[in-house]
Amino acid sequence: MIINRSGLQLLSIFIFGSVDKIYRESLFSTVGKDGFLFFEMLKIFDRFPEVSGSPVHRKRDYFIAAFTFFCVAISLVIDAHGTLLLQNILGVIAWIFLITLLRGENREIRMQVVIAVAFATAGEHFASIYMGGYTYRLENVPLYVPPGHGMVYLTAVALARSGFFLKYARKITAFVVITCGLWSVWGISGLPEHGDQVGALLYVVFLIYLFKGRSPLVYLAAFFITTWLELIGTAAGTWRWATLEPIFELTQGNPPSGVSAWYCLVDAVAISGAPVFLNLFDRIDGLFKWFKTKKINLKIIFSRK
Repeated sequence: MIINRSGLQLLSIFIFGSVDKIYRESLFSTVGKDGFLFFEMLKIFDRFPEVSGSPVHRKRDYFIAAFTFFCVAISLVIDAHGTLLLQNILGVIAWIFLITLLRGENREIRMQVVIAVAFATAGEHFASIYMGGYTYRLENVPLYVPPGHGMVYLTAVALARSGFFLKYARKITAFVVITCGLWSVWGISGLPEHGDQVGALLYVVFLIYLFKGRSPLVYLAAFFITTWLELIGTAAGTWRWATLEPIFELTQGNPPSGVSAWYCLVDAVAISGAPVFLNLFDRIDGLFKWFKTKKINLKIIFSRK
């Protein structure tokens, strides 16, 4: 593939603006086969259409994001030097915050958050306590972690539906792909003191979620909040990732560069699982109503006798 000035112009035009049909049709004759294939590869960004005009900016979405970013930073720094009692207090506060934030959401989002909390909590105990992929400072899973996962997921949803993300989806995607990509390349370049092979693999998985997953904007938003909490948590010493991952003993950064992929897994499970559980609960509710109706009818029949 030839990367020249024309190629860079095509990249910037495609990501940051639109290309009319006539220009696309004349593309092959202008840049040749390699350039045309390069342009076609960029069509993957079509999964992130940008809203024209003025999208709706809900203050609630930005508040949820700002509040969670703030709480993550404060709680992780405090826990870096706190006791088990302090961890538990932070946990109670986190649960109060999460329940309060969910009061303004519909039942589908609430169910998604419940699933995210349950799945992430199980994952924390498996990956940290059992496998030793990373270890919290007190070698436990702090009480604030489950509700924290709920707030992190809700933040990803809030940012994904925000007017800012809807308006600049393609630009944000380009920034995330390039930034995380450079981080991953750095981890396996041999330049840092410790390698990050796991991070590079997770980056590939993250790209699959981003360009093949059913909710790309949620995964895109997850990158920001999860990278934020991982950088702060590891820098403060609240937890530390193992030098070598426990299964294949691949090198692992602290944190791994593509760590967002793990959180995307939680998001994917929550999004796909919510309709299933909601449908199940609706069926159960309908069954109870049916039994209640039958019970009332039987009472009427017996009363007549």
